[in-house]
Amino acid sequence: MCGIAGLVSLDGSEPDLGMLRRMNEAAAHRGPDGSGLLARGTVALAHRRLAIVGLGPAGAQPMVSRDGRLAVTYNGEIYNWIELREELRGLGHEFRSDCDTEVLLAAYAEWGPRCVDRFNGMWAFAVHDARAGTVFLSRDRFGVKPLLWSRAGTTIAFGSEPGQLLAFLGTRRADRDTVRAFLAAGIDEPVRESFFEGVRKLPGGHSLTIDLGSGAVQEVREYSLAERAGGGGGVEDAAAVVGAGLRDSVDLRLRADVPVGTCLSGGLDSSFVASLAAPAYRAARGERFRAITAVSEDPTNDESRWADMVVRRADLDSITVRPGYEDFSRTFDDVVRTQQEPFGGPSICMQWFVMRTARERGIPVLLDGQGGDETLLGYRRYYAAALISELRARGIAGAMALVRGWRRGGGQMPLASLIGHAAVLAFPSLSHFKARVRSGWMRGPVPATGLPEAEAAACADVRALQVLDIERANLPALLRFEDRNSMRFAVEARLPFLDWRLVETSVGLPPATKIRDGWTKWPLRSAAHGVLPEEVAWRRWKIGFEAPTARWMARHDAVMRTEVGRSRIIAEFARPGLVERRWARMHWSVRWRIYCVAAWERCMQVS
Repeated sequence: MCGIAGLVSLDGSEPDLGMLRRMNEAAAHRGPDGSGLLARGTVALAHRRLAIVGLGPAGAQPMVSRDGRLAVTYNGEIYNWIELREELRGLGHEFRSDCDTEVLLAAYAEWGPRCVDRFNGMWAFAVHDARAGTVFLSRDRFGVKPLLWSRAGTTIAFGSEPGQLLAFLGTRRADRDTVRAFLAAGIDEPVRESFFEGVRKLPGGHSLTIDLGSGAVQEVREYSLAERAGGGGGVEDAAAVVGAGLRDSVDLRLRADVPVGTCLSGGLDSSFVASLAAPAYRAARGERFRAITAVSEDPTNDESRWADMVVRRADLDSITVRPGYEDFSRTFDDVVRTQQEPFGGPSICMQWFVMRTARERGIPVLLDGQGGDETLLGYRRYYAAALISELRARGIAGAMALVRGWRRGGGQMPLASLIGHAAVLAFPSLSHFKARVRSGWMRGPVPATGLPEAEAAACADVRALQVLDIERANLPALLRFEDRNSMRFAVEARLPFLDWRLVETSVGLPPATKIRDGWTKWPLRSAAHGVLPEEVAWRRWKIGFEAPTARWMARHDAVMRTEVGRSRIIAEFARPGLVERRWARMHWSVRWRIYCVAAWERCMQVS
């Protein structure tokens, strides 16, 4: 896990190595264990190292193949590197280090760009192939690891965070379309754009190939979840399949030469991950597995009592962090600079405190439960999608029978709420109306993001809605928040639910298997039976590391108003006087987004 950077000249000149050093230094927090820079003609690569596997100097990057043909700068972990190394040894490759980077190089030498099909992990890397005259950039299937790029004249730059590319561009101008979509429609993480002009993202599951001879740049989709997770059929042993898949994924993600711990919210996903990891970690290392829990000062969203049950059951070494308003207020600017882009709520700050605590306690690797809700139907809106699908397949009678069955079992969503969710999903005009009402303080029309239309097109097919959430609507923002929060403190976050095999299995299961008798995530709950306390395995709704949003925002109100009042960007977007007049009546999320943009403008010196 590291930070990467690179410059590629397309006019035959040598890249500016001073610029590359500044880009690399801008990501120093991502890799405190080493720094490297490599110039190869018109290509220059840089790296900041966080040593997790293969801690010695042989694992330093950028790394060059023995024959000098290939060079790589790489951020991430290939969890199945041991198995791949043995396969590659059988094909005649030799290894001089004990790390996955050299395996990546050998895999590329053997299989070319299609080597990524064999990787089980998270990655963002660039390989310079001197023989082919190409630079190949790749981002893992679901975009767990970031990869951003920019082009100025005849030079292409890439890196792990926007701050690196701002050094290259020399400007810090807000992308007005992205900011407007965030303010008006709550779009936290566009697929390709960033909040800065000139800084673009390579989507998850995509590659970018730069031809050094012709200067051509080609983006290719290398992985499609929709194509891999289709079909499904009846799966009688869904619980066993999901349980075994998660156990194997957790075991792989415990591979490290440094201590590993976990985030523990008290919800089903993080609790099951912690409970599977604890005995394996104890057997391998002879010590208890450490779990970090963030405790909200608001009792209505405090999950610590469920986390305590898991700690006792799994015999975890429990660490708690209890951020209060003063902690939030004192560190907020640092969180904004950590994220480098606006974010949708104070709960991102709670995660930031967890990652800081991990580094303070000497835990450079944390497991986390991201992805469980998207893959196993954990969100309430999936009830609505399942209802729409049943309505279209079997009519009103079938839909009513489905709802009655849910209510007899674990489904506790009120009927009015269920119908409301279904209506918003099925009719984009309702989403547009809501956005218009909430953005009435803004000049100009609500931007056409296309997301409500995409949700409407997918809502009758629960699997299609899951793919949309994983690739565009929900998961990318969560992954961005986690990557930047964790790497701010040089902590590697590993996500067992996003093992590609488990994702394909889970998404491919029939929706009726995942929402069964009213219970969401039924296969996971059933697999957790006997491992987790029943009160945790069969909790109806999770909370997560939620901040005491209402309390913090009430106490922070004067600060927020002052920040917004001096923001040039907000003044540019706002109708004169409306923000101040409507402030107290605005939905909390709207006030937060306005404030966050204003704070981002100041903290990141954005124009």
